[in-house]
Amino acid sequence: MFMKLLKRYSTFPHGVHPPYHKEETEKEPIRRLSFAPEMIIPLSQHFGAPSKPIVREGQEVVRGELLGEADGFMSVPVHSPVTGVVERIGLMPTARGPKTESIVIKTQLGESQQIAYSKYPTPLSLFDIDTMKPADLIAAVQDTGMVGLGGAAFPTHIKLTIPKGHVIDTVLVNGCECEPYITADHRVMLEQVDALLLGTRIVKRIVGAERAVIGVEDNKLDAVKAISAKLPADGSITVKTVETKYPQGAEKMLIKSVLNREIPSGQFPSAIGVGVYNVSTLAQLGVLIPRGQGLIERVITIAGPGIKKPGNYTVALGTPMGFVLKELGYGGSAHHLILGGPMMGASVASLDVPVTKGVNCILVLTEEEERVEKPQKIYPCIRCARCLEACPIHLNPSRLGILAAKRQYEEMEAQYHLNDCFECGCCSYVCPSNIPLVQYFRIAKSINREKRMAQ
Repeated sequence: MFMKLLKRYSTFPHGVHPPYHKEETEKEPIRRLSFAPEMIIPLSQHFGAPSKPIVREGQEVVRGELLGEADGFMSVPVHSPVTGVVERIGLMPTARGPKTESIVIKTQLGESQQIAYSKYPTPLSLFDIDTMKPADLIAAVQDTGMVGLGGAAFPTHIKLTIPKGHVIDTVLVNGCECEPYITADHRVMLEQVDALLLGTRIVKRIVGAERAVIGVEDNKLDAVKAISAKLPADGSITVKTVETKYPQGAEKMLIKSVLNREIPSGQFPSAIGVGVYNVSTLAQLGVLIPRGQGLIERVITIAGPGIKKPGNYTVALGTPMGFVLKELGYGGSAHHLILGGPMMGASVASLDVPVTKGVNCILVLTEEEERVEKPQKIYPCIRCARCLEACPIHLNPSRLGILAAKRQYEEMEAQYHLNDCFECGCCSYVCPSNIPLVQYFRIAKSINREKRMAQ
């Protein structure tokens, strides 16, 4: 026991240890949320071009049926989350802010809501998957409408298309889930191991990698045990435990911790022979591709002191936030709704926006829990260097913040590597002056992008 307490797992330099608040949901099995009477399905739930609607108002649709087809390679389709009738197609509010074209479906609540649509007459067998060409598998991934379920919502088939001249030797499966409150990936690793391993095999075949490593933080040792019990005997897929620390789940940090490799500035993981994919993404691929079905639901952590029934739920995509909160007991004192975790999540003001593919957590905070997201008062920088000690990329957030205040955005990028910042929020979290550094950096990046587009 004493030796176990002394054991240290791999990690990266710097980072922070915020309160994790996972205990209220990590032991709760995945449950299914009821279907809302009205579903709102945005045609843009991902980076890239929105899908093109192929249904009309008044049309009856079945659960899993194609609603919008991909508009080119940098796009993914959307499928119906319920059996019902298309009420209207038009602009609807989204969590991003601007309204976007969406399909509104009135749910036929009397229906069984069994998935009634598949691309294939009969499901593919494992033998078929093992013999399919990588290009055909990439097309199958795009047909599912899959995007990164860790929160980025980047089309998965694009991420599986390796740039010319790059060779992937390792698939790194991200099972860290380092954000406070969120435990959806944890439950997927416990309850959907077979699907996760199948999805990992599919991705290995697509990118041509010899091995896959599943990285899991040491506060999820039950998941490590569950996965290890079903690993293939040939050693092609392994699991490695890493230290619990934020932001361990970031690509650059996880690669450093598990493989001891570093991504050069301005490059992607493929530059060093690695492909990084989220566990929930791969588990869903392991379910959807053999069945020829589309992504119509996902596992979401719904938590926070403003929720009476916190837990992990399978939620149909397009379910309005207001319906979710009503079903699970929205606390009257809660007033801060965040999609994602408190470190990198986005605050949402309206309960009319729907659950989309990139939503991995709905977090309802009270005033006492808001410090990270909304400090009460901002003071001048005191040059304490805490942000330098916390930054996992070894940037100088203090200097970047000073330049941002002077609106010297181009200098931030040219001399201080602004674009290497992945907005983890560690600097803002440790700042005793409550300076919203990461928000400054987001603004600076946005302005620099607009200038380049104008030129």
